[in-house]
Amino acid sequence: MKSQVLQYALGVFLAVSSLHAFAAEDPKQLLEESDRARGASKKGVSWKVKLDTTEDGDTSSTTYKVRSVMNNANVEVVEPARSKGEVLLFNDRTIWFYKPSLKKPVAISARQKLSGQAANGDIASTNYARDYSGKIVGEEKVNGEDCYVLELKSVGENTTYDGIKYWISKKKKLGIKADFLSLQGKSLKTAEFKYANALTADGKKIDFVSEMKVVDAQNKDNFSVMTYTSPKVESAPASIFNVNNLLR
Repeated sequence: MKSQVLQYALGVFLAVSSLHAFAAEDPKQLLEESDRARGASKKGVSWKVKLDTTEDGDTSSTTYKVRSVMNNANVEVVEPARSKGEVLLFNDRTIWFYKPSLKKPVAISARQKLSGQAANGDIASTNYARDYSGKIVGEEKVNGEDCYVLELKSVGENTTYDGIKYWISKKKKLGIKADFLSLQGKSLKTAEFKYANALTADGKKIDFVSEMKVVDAQNKDNFSVMTYTSPKVESAPASIFNVNNLLR
């Protein structure tokens, strides 16, 4: 009997200690820190990203040049040559698409498929701290990394997903894994992130994403891999984020 009481007391103690550990971390701050490694910056960041897709046995590849300043991003197709001149323009939560054959840019959804498992919002919309409310619901290891597990719920219109289960490294404050969810909480896609890149801001070295692999939750043979290269802190003129300038 005494042994059972001690075990119960130990369980309660561990549970309370765990809750206190969760409370010590601010979910919004965790998201802000992890967002920085995926392109959210007030000063501006640029990079290239190659999107390779395998879908039902077919493969495709597109390379983009991304220039981002916090809630705005200009995403221009670099390759293939037939798609040059195509642009995705992110103005806060509004996304515009333009290509030379169009008379004017058209508004598109962040959830619309870009290629394979990658949605429009995946290519540059990395401001999870703005788009989702979060709470820490546990701790788990992912690929040997101790992580906080966060539940994220969409707080605005035209977000890429209704909900996300997100694993953030306790030590590095980097997003390691994500489970993208429907409104009903069903898993649509999973993603894993790697951080072999780095950039320097204010004399400080910052880890930067090098790969994001997004896999169909129902069919693991369908996936998209985004490979990030040449990240650098780079201010961009406001004119490249003006939708009216896409026609010029």
